[in-house]
This record gives sequence, C-alpha cells and structure tokens, in this order.
Amino acid sequence: MDCVGIDELLCEYIDGTLTPETKLALETHTRDCPACAELLADVGGAVNFMQRAALVEVPKELVTRILYLTPKEAPMAAAIARIGWLRRFTAPLMQPRFAMGMAMTILSFSMLGKFVAPVRQIRAADLEPAKVWRSVDDSAHRTWDKFVKYYDNLRLVYEVQTAIDDIKGQPDDQMVDSKSNTKKSGESK
Repeated sequence: MDCVGIDELLCEYIDGTLTPETKLALETHTRDCPACAELLADVGGAVNFMQRAALVEVPKELVTRILYLTPKEAPMAAAIARIGWLRRFTAPLMQPRFAMGMAMTILSFSMLGKFVAPVRQIRAADLEPAKVWRSVDDSAHRTWDKFVKYYDNLRLVYEVQTAIDDIKGQPDDQMVDSKSNTKKSGESK
C-alpha cells in the first residue's frame, strides 16, 4: 500500500468498515510511514473531538423567525425592480455564473486553438535553405491554386446568374416556345 491510497481509506478505517486484509495493510503502512501515521492520528483526534461535542438543541422559534425575517420577494427581483429598463435586460449578464461561463468558454477555445495548431520552437534544421525554399514554393503554389479555384468558381456563378437573368428577361410565351423548340431539336437529333 502507498501513501496515495491511505487518503481514500481513512474514513472507512475510522468507521471500522474496512476488510481485515485492507485494515492490516493500512496499519502496516502507518507503522512504517510517519507522515501517514500522523495523518491517521489527526483524523482520529478530529473524530473523537466531534463525538465529545455536546448536541445543541435548536430553538423552536428559530424556523419561524427565519421565515419572518426573509423578504417576501427574492433579493434579485427587488434589485431589478429598482433599476431601469436597460439594466433589467442586462442583469442576467452580470451574474457570476454567466461570467464564469464566458471565462470557461474563452479558456476552452484557447486550449482548442493550442492543440489544433500547436506552436513549436524553430530549430536549426528548419532554417536550411532547401527547406525554406520548399516551404515558400509550396505556399506560393497553394495560393495560386486557391486563386485559380476562386476564379473558376466566380466564372461559373457569373454564367449561371447570366443564364437566370436571360430566362427571367424573356416573356412567358417565348419561354414556352423556347422549351418546345429545345424538345423538338432534341428529338430530331
């Protein structure tokens, strides 16, 4: 048994609910380890002190007095009633749980950013001219490919938009005629 396992077993040892094997192992460890023996003595002393403390009888009128002195409306509702309409809407944002939620959100995103794109120290091998040139060349090719793809997509969108505008610009009779001409020309081929 090690010192870490002692912390978990102290309550059960004091209550007397440990199995005989575990109890023997704990007692053997506390004989050999002065820090754990002192911890066991402190916990046992605290439990003995609490058992010797006298029970305090609660006054019968205590509950009545607490209920009488408690305000009829909740303190937050009373505070919101006293402030203006703008603060009424922003009051929930001023709660500690909202601030903690925002702090945890920011922390989560920062941790996620660190693990998604880890930053590492530059090494001498990273500064070799061949590696630097390869990196710059790769970056240039990727940028060029993105530009070409953007241009092609833009051209496609322009062509589709022009075709839609042409269709919308024709009267309904011409659209029906052009559809029937298209079908006839497709059948004759």
